[in-house]
Amino acid sequence: MESIFKAWKTSRNLYLEYFEKYTLEQLNKIPVGFNNNLIWNIGHIIVAQQALVYKGSNLEGYIPEKLFGLYKPGTKPTGQTTQTEVDELKELLISLIDQTIQDFRNDTFETFNERMTGTGFHLSSLADAFEFNNYHEGLHLGYMMSIRKFV
Repeated sequence: MESIFKAWKTSRNLYLEYFEKYTLEQLNKIPVGFNNNLIWNIGHIIVAQQALVYKGSNLEGYIPEKLFGLYKPGTKPTGQTTQTEVDELKELLISLIDQTIQDFRNDTFETFNERMTGTGFHLSSLADAFEFNNYHEGLHLGYMMSIRKFV
């Protein structure tokens, strides 16, 4: 699990750079040919991790239900994300790493609901969920690398 956590931390630090390199306007811009923007992708990977790991283990997690509605799979930006919301996402992006690792080490995750993801990955264990999360975050980082060329 340590290598999975190391990769996750690296991924999240790459996402963190977008807050430093792009303005609020750029984070919110949906380029022609795309259906989302930089900030939606960040919100989405935060929500997805919480759903995969916590909800998959019958736990609530640490983000407001409102965020699930805004960034869950199948959604797209419905308006401009405010600076306050961006700041909240920036905080969650990093703080949830240590919280999740602490919960893992404290054996908070007692069960896991085996399931198939919408993209066809079979998750039979919590370890599978963590591995898929890293894969999923890598995909969205790739999308963001494409979007950034047009903002």
